[in-house]
Amino acid sequence: MEDILGIKYDGRPCYDIVLENSFDRLSHFLNATGKKYQRICIVSDTNVASLYIDEVREALRESAGEIHQFVFQAGEASKNLNVVEDLYENLIKAHFDRNDLLVALGGGVVGDLTGFAAATYLRGIDFIQMPTSLLSMVDSSIGGKTGVDFRAFKNMVGAFYMPRLVYMNLSVLNSLPEEQFRSGMGEVLKHGLIADRDYYDFLTNNRDKILGFDPEAIFHVVKRSCEIKGAVVEEDPKEQGIRATLNFGHTIGHAVEKLSKFSMFHGECVSVGSVAASYLSMKKGYLSEDDFIRIKKSFGNYGLPVSVDGRRYHADEILKTTKSDKKMQAGKIKFILLKEIGKAVIDTSLSDDDLLEGINEILR
Repeated sequence: MEDILGIKYDGRPCYDIVLENSFDRLSHFLNATGKKYQRICIVSDTNVASLYIDEVREALRESAGEIHQFVFQAGEASKNLNVVEDLYENLIKAHFDRNDLLVALGGGVVGDLTGFAAATYLRGIDFIQMPTSLLSMVDSSIGGKTGVDFRAFKNMVGAFYMPRLVYMNLSVLNSLPEEQFRSGMGEVLKHGLIADRDYYDFLTNNRDKILGFDPEAIFHVVKRSCEIKGAVVEEDPKEQGIRATLNFGHTIGHAVEKLSKFSMFHGECVSVGSVAASYLSMKKGYLSEDDFIRIKKSFGNYGLPVSVDGRRYHADEILKTTKSDKKMQAGKIKFILLKEIGKAVIDTSLSDDDLLEGINEILR
């Protein structure tokens, strides 16, 4: 199975998203972008590099005269400016210029960091995304958001910078730890909830096939989620409007993620945040109680948390942390609610008391 999805930027073709089951045609699609590179640097983390970097180096042989690599310690703790500086130094010493290329081989941390380095090194060089986790395939590799964490603040330093290509080898998902795959399903379920009720129904009705890595089911999941995110990004590339709906579950979710000191996976925090947002959608009169119960159950059925320990997390602290969210606008949080399953809306009317009610719903 294979597919190619085209992404536009300002109405013009920008890059392709290629879905394959191997790395075999990586050079073919890279060369098809119409640019030849003298040097390529594969950027990866210690986990992914040990599995795939040699295979990717070989697959890139036809695309560059020199192939370098930069590998950093796996984990969110490496997503910072210090690691970016180390990458800059490696590129400078290897004489990388604006006609060279970075390859982001890994999950969201690798993709975000590499993209930010590409956007800022020599004021911008090319890069491609090669996501290796479900979360990065369906979310972070698409749309040109790049960045790093700044001290205790997640994704506060970054740039919108589009890749030349997004190349996905779906077979790598077979080596993904189960908890990371389930984390990716947090974003996948979100896509159905905000944009496509039929897709959400597919996800709830085909849980066993998806968790059993049925090839056709996995292909459909990645493709449809890419289509949904791609369509939103094309309409609003710099998050001036509708793109904010992709943040459903993220305002409270990011606060929980930060307070957990990143001990929880991102998709787990999105799950918890989505339950809170769905509860507030019900209280607003948009969703029925049956809808809310179904949504909460669907996250739980994929092994995702729907609450956090009230002895460790406190409602006031979570609320305070949401105030440092980068989606604040004129002192108001652009909170995403569900008008119905399959349709999201932006709401700036929620009070602190409203948010506390949603937060308390997820504290057990």
